[in-house]
Amino acid sequence: MKPYQRLLFVGCLCGGFFLAGIVCHGATNPAAPQEAKPAADPAPSGTWVPTRMDNDANTRKGFDHFYSLEYDKAIHEFELAQQAHPNDPFATNHVLAAVIFKELYRIGALDTEAYAADNFLTKKPAEPLDPAVRDRVTQLVNQALSQEQALLQKDPNDTNAIYSRGGTRALQSSYMGIANHAWFAALRNAVAARHDNERVLELDPNYVDAKVVLGTHLYIVGSLSWPVRVAASVTGLSGNKQKGLDYLRQATGSPHQEVATDARIVLALFLRREQRYDEALQVVNVMQSMYPHNFLMATEYAHLLNAAGHGQEAIAAYRKVLAGCHANTYNQCRIEIPAYGLGEALRGQKDYAGAAEAYEIAATNGKDDDLKQRATLAEGEMYDLMQKRDTAMEKYKAVIAENSASNSAELARHYLKTAYRNP
Repeated sequence: MKPYQRLLFVGCLCGGFFLAGIVCHGATNPAAPQEAKPAADPAPSGTWVPTRMDNDANTRKGFDHFYSLEYDKAIHEFELAQQAHPNDPFATNHVLAAVIFKELYRIGALDTEAYAADNFLTKKPAEPLDPAVRDRVTQLVNQALSQEQALLQKDPNDTNAIYSRGGTRALQSSYMGIANHAWFAALRNAVAARHDNERVLELDPNYVDAKVVLGTHLYIVGSLSWPVRVAASVTGLSGNKQKGLDYLRQATGSPHQEVATDARIVLALFLRREQRYDEALQVVNVMQSMYPHNFLMATEYAHLLNAAGHGQEAIAAYRKVLAGCHANTYNQCRIEIPAYGLGEALRGQKDYAGAAEAYEIAATNGKDDDLKQRATLAEGEMYDLMQKRDTAMEKYKAVIAENSASNSAELARHYLKTAYRNP
């Protein structure tokens, strides 16, 4: 995969399912009155009101569960909405999103730290993919595309139908890329999703929800080097970092809570990359307040504190997440994720003993082989810094035994010969 294709794809997926996952949910026209009325299937006149978080009780409950990592409950509520509105592609997309991100969470693909390097392009999932989920995803994608096509046959300029199709394509891209590693097919769907959202804004410049996907693309392409950006422009993909960020900020003001949440998730990721930590912290703080039972959001806040140089605050935040995991404060918890982050924060404060303990928790509890190796390697480094060479060498040997072909194993072999020292 060429560099611009890889980076564009990563951007299209917003770093892979960051936090609760980027899902391009359906949106009604933001310029239209937002009355609380029941959703309805396409009427004979061609008008229709898509199921929304703010106009359908089951959909609203579904999203509350979705962003709290309660995927089974979310799927149940979305299926009830789908049964009530069988011709609505937005209802189908909601089920599709929950099914996909339940699987991505299960295989360990929703931690932002997992996408820090390109090895996520080749590494295997922590758990094998479920063939039943693959079949369900295919069925739901085909169902949604068929529903969208039926609406577009009635009105080719139906902005809701075009936007919904962009959501279907984006979700399909997420699953194909992250779960199946079918990068080129995923990229094609991601680019098609962008074109759908561009068309929506051509038809209705006030359709702010379309700016989530488009803002993401604009930022990523705008972040590429000049030669690579020129190569991307040949395919018709322009970029502008500032415009992308502005689009995402505008989308956080969407009247639809689920779209505003998605926009915040992506915006926080890019603000972190831009080292605009104060704004990123504000954005993530809003999300963790809205969804206090989502440990990934709380962990991301700690990640940001550490990246911003607030080491002691980060340590306290990580420990709060770990305590919440033990107290069942969160609906689900992968304790290895905040534990590894705590190790990194303690390491930054030169508390090597504390860091080694945190890395050990991450390595012991981790389902992801790559994270386990990185944690064990880091633990060995801490023991080297504490002049405990024998223990350090045991950890390096364990890294190599886990997977001798990995980058971590290569470093471990080096440290077996030469003790690790701080850079």
